[in-house]
Amino acid sequence: MSTTVADIMTRDPIVVSPETPLNEAIKILAEQRISGLPVVDAEGKLAGVISETDLMWRETGITPPAYLMILDSVIYLENPAKYDRDLHKALGQTVGEVMTKKDIVTITPDKSVRNAAQLMNERKVHRLIVVDAAKQVIGVLTRGDVVRFMAANQE
Repeated sequence: MSTTVADIMTRDPIVVSPETPLNEAIKILAEQRISGLPVVDAEGKLAGVISETDLMWRETGITPPAYLMILDSVIYLENPAKYDRDLHKALGQTVGEVMTKKDIVTITPDKSVRNAAQLMNERKVHRLIVVDAAKQVIGVLTRGDVVRFMAANQE
């Protein structure tokens, strides 16, 4: 029988809510030496993920979109809505303002480690949030977990 996600995942992971102050989440990430946290709503369902990548906006800043001025009109060369989103992230004060909300890659605990590794590789993510049938967060599986599993099972 193949090893499942449930066998090697981190159970009962540290989670934060969208209302958690951003400075508190940053402190948790630094103190626990982890690169991301699941964000859950009041019912414990996955609402997003806050990761080191999301936090880089605070230090790197953002660049306004390129534009042309013709007569008294401004023509943006890229979507100004993206700039608005990036600005909101850079100035955010709570986890909910900065977290990634879309395209969060999840997995169920019954999937094989091989499936999880393939999913991480295909989607280019560092962690999978493990959810049950009700979308409750029950664990996290990281690339490090997979590598440790591989090391433990070498012959």
